[in-house]
Amino acid sequence: MLSAIIWIGIFIVALAALVKGSDWLVWAAERIGLALGMSPFVVGVVIVGIGTSFPELISSMAAVMQGATEIVVANAVGSNIANIFLVVGVAAVIGRQLVVDKDLIDLDLPMIAISAILFVGVVYDGTVTLIEAILLLVAYGIHLSYTLFNHDEISDMRRLPLRITRRLMHGMNGHKKKSGKLKIGRKDYLYLVLGIASLSLGAKYLIDSVLALSEIFGIGVGAITIIAVAFGTSLPELLVSARSAMQDKSEIALGNIFGSNAFNILVVVGIPALFRDIQLDEATLYVGVPTMVFATFLFVFSGISKRIHSWEGALYLIAYIIFTGKIFNLF
Repeated sequence: MLSAIIWIGIFIVALAALVKGSDWLVWAAERIGLALGMSPFVVGVVIVGIGTSFPELISSMAAVMQGATEIVVANAVGSNIANIFLVVGVAAVIGRQLVVDKDLIDLDLPMIAISAILFVGVVYDGTVTLIEAILLLVAYGIHLSYTLFNHDEISDMRRLPLRITRRLMHGMNGHKKKSGKLKIGRKDYLYLVLGIASLSLGAKYLIDSVLALSEIFGIGVGAITIIAVAFGTSLPELLVSARSAMQDKSEIALGNIFGSNAFNILVVVGIPALFRDIQLDEATLYVGVPTMVFATFLFVFSGISKRIHSWEGALYLIAYIIFTGKIFNLF
């Protein structure tokens, strides 16, 4: 019992270090990018947009290095399900109605639908190979290129992770008002080093704790990952999403879900699979993936209708509870 409590504590601390390390790294990279003359939009979409998905990506890389490849897809799939059923569900219930921005519909709805179909085609046999990894990464490269060359800065900023959006928007405004470039200071390098160190240590001990808890409780590694790890990495987005919904800012509450979900299944799975074939556990393959596909197309349907009502949000939350129970064989 004592060992279980210790490992749960390690899991919580490691998860916090992973999320905070991502924030530190992105903060430093954002300022360094601006100082080197990169446009605020490119900094936002490339450095910030990708950097804040580092918790999922780095933990998946750590899992591959430790041979626990089943964590990779469980991590990505669980994050996508939590983003839709939990984050959007809570936001819709609190905000009573979320309005989907037209710019998100034009670009992101087709992308997230195509990404989901491609992902299912890749994982249906329970394995992600090197060739399939390259295919996933090429698909994301096409999406990123289209975003960079066909964009409106303000609307595309809404697709960034929620805990970063407002800070970067403020930074864009401040940057435009300054005649010269930002200067890189010691603080920037300090946060860069702290971010990398926190991500590395957090990822290592997160995977160690997941493996230990799986053995202690006799629960599959994939089951713990798809629920606990995914919930933890989505928690900052959940809090800001709820606050945005209370302030009637639907575009902030919804914007990042589209891009984040595509990144998870294309890049968070694709990069680790470059180094080793990725295996899916049964819970992820037979429960997680079908649930993610259902959640994705339900979200796409809600986006086409341009409204997500409070009753839909309640159904999302009920679906998440059912999904969690199914993963742990509660019913």
